[in-house]
Amino acid sequence: MRTLLLIVFVLTVAWANAQTTNKMKLNAGIITEKLQETKKFYTEVLGFGVTFENEFYLLMHTPNESAEIGFLLPNHPSQKPIFQSAYNGKGVYLTIEVENVDEIYKQLKEKGVKMEVEIRNEPWGDRHFAIIDPNGIGVDIVTYTKPEE
Repeated sequence: MRTLLLIVFVLTVAWANAQTTNKMKLNAGIITEKLQETKKFYTEVLGFGVTFENEFYLLMHTPNESAEIGFLLPNHPSQKPIFQSAYNGKGVYLTIEVENVDEIYKQLKEKGVKMEVEIRNEPWGDRHFAIIDPNGIGVDIVTYTKPEE
């Protein structure tokens, strides 16, 4: 019986380790000339922090440090060709999920941030609004709710 319990324990630990070895974390990156404007926007408007910064790269994190986003100067000699071209201003958006979208909306309105999409409810269950960062990237700020029935 002791041997059986030991085998079950070893298999359980091995299974748990196998489940954790394939973890992934996604960090988006935007190639832009506007590192300083971007830093100001994300820190002052959205409360992000700076994880790392040098003369050609800026890594920022959400206020609770649960996600990161990087910004890279284009055409930097340290980077391979795939990381050279600047973002062209179309086809990218970010979604930031918050606990109380109405509170964030009010705070940003008080700061004078221009709203691209005013706060509203969507039939699929989002309550959200949207703003645009200095790079032309839409930032959708959302609290998920139950879909309308």
